[in-house]
Amino acid sequence: MFDLIIRGASIIDGTGREAYTGDAAVSDGRIAAVGELGAAEAARVIEARGRCLTPGFIDIHRHADAAVFRPGWGRAELAQGLTTVINGNCGLSLAPVRGPFAGEILSYLSPIVGALPEGRDFPDMAGYLRAAAGAALPLNTAMLAGMGTIRACAAGFSDAPLTDGQYRGIHALLERCLADGAVGVSLGLGYAPECFYDTAGLIRALEPLRDSGTVVTVHMRQEGDGVVDALREMLSVARELRMPLEISHLKAIGRRNWRSAVPEMLQLIDSARQEGLDVMCDVYPYPAGSTQLIHVLPPEFQAGGTEALTAALSDPEQRARMRRRMETGSDFENISLLVGFENIRATSLHRPENLAFEGRSIAEIAAARGCGPFDALFDLLASEHCAVSMIDFIADEEDIREILRAPFSGVISDATYPVSGLLHPRVYGTFARLIERYVRGEGTLSLAGAVHKVTGQPAERFRLAGKGVIAPGADADLCLFDAANIRERDSYEHPESLSAGMDYVFVRGVPAIAEGEFTGRANGRAITA
Repeated sequence: MFDLIIRGASIIDGTGREAYTGDAAVSDGRIAAVGELGAAEAARVIEARGRCLTPGFIDIHRHADAAVFRPGWGRAELAQGLTTVINGNCGLSLAPVRGPFAGEILSYLSPIVGALPEGRDFPDMAGYLRAAAGAALPLNTAMLAGMGTIRACAAGFSDAPLTDGQYRGIHALLERCLADGAVGVSLGLGYAPECFYDTAGLIRALEPLRDSGTVVTVHMRQEGDGVVDALREMLSVARELRMPLEISHLKAIGRRNWRSAVPEMLQLIDSARQEGLDVMCDVYPYPAGSTQLIHVLPPEFQAGGTEALTAALSDPEQRARMRRRMETGSDFENISLLVGFENIRATSLHRPENLAFEGRSIAEIAAARGCGPFDALFDLLASEHCAVSMIDFIADEEDIREILRAPFSGVISDATYPVSGLLHPRVYGTFARLIERYVRGEGTLSLAGAVHKVTGQPAERFRLAGKGVIAPGADADLCLFDAANIRERDSYEHPESLSAGMDYVFVRGVPAIAEGEFTGRANGRAITA
């Protein structure tokens, strides 16, 4: 007798194969049988005719490093069908954080990953994964080793060339993270301190990965005017080190780059794959992004970390230099020039005098304060000690569709979890939006194709054993739903509304959602390589 049989479902098995009608049996947290199970018996039977049975969805790009320890974490994820997430992205992992720069690292990370509970710290990846394993996880979580965090541990936020000893320190920490169970490595070349690498220095930092097969994800050096050159740089790095490469959240920022840069980049990736490089990309299905507000500043001003930057933002001479760079500069990701201050919203503010501006654009804040947008930006950042998040409207919908259609693309959320303030709707809605808008609404993808991009494909990419497929022996991470009922219910103004439509979500055979309601059962685990 099985523990569970789901009968008569439209099975979309995660391989890309179209749906077929069948039954699936579960025992001891694994899929025991798939097919026409006839008179087979089970302790529980769910009649699923007219509903889709899929593997649990996998998000390879979240920033829930600290959020997994918060009470109530997982509801937003489960409601959209997620059963596995990978954190530690964009070079910004919450482990390892150690040494004299630890406090500065945590301050830099907080607008993206949030803050740890009092008394927790993770000087190594093993400690983080042990703590996650003991946290009663409602879904599975894995970690990437963030090379920005690792470099900051070894050398702080300095823009000076690294010494031989600092490279040795980076290599030792990287190798330790992988030995401790990180499932890959992430780069954040748009963030300090990794933005201070030149290409040769980056290759040297990644040398332990040569021929290792370890997947490297990258937030590229630029996603605006220089995005095509940034992709060429990363392809050259992958070619030199013979490493699998995942281009994170592919996009082109700014109207002048829309519908030209993305087709060129997709062609470059396709050509690299034909050459034999193992390179893929992913996309979040929203025209707006979200990250630290300091990301709009020229990178050279971020040397020294947030304390030095806060001081610079209060210095008239430094402010004048920043403004001159931002008014004309094209050698960095100059977001304010590319999209305008009206498309940059401050979403995570902390000081009482600033709270009224939460969710408002820098242009609106400037008008309310009776000053120019540069002064509004610099004053806001200085008063908040740079701990501000933003939502910026940067990308083109047709570019998103073109990336989604590429056979080598995946779908991610890039969900961030700041300490407070307005979240981006992608935290709650990405995977419901994928089905509601891009499958059911527009037909950009078939349902089987969309499911493959968030199940079998990422599981194979990151070697997540037992995940991503409906097949005997696989983990029973499963979603049961009527695709017509899947809805994203959040918005930029009201981002914390749970997605609707998941009838059942199983994590290793245990229902986390049953008949559309949360069960409170936590059967996730910390996945290690």
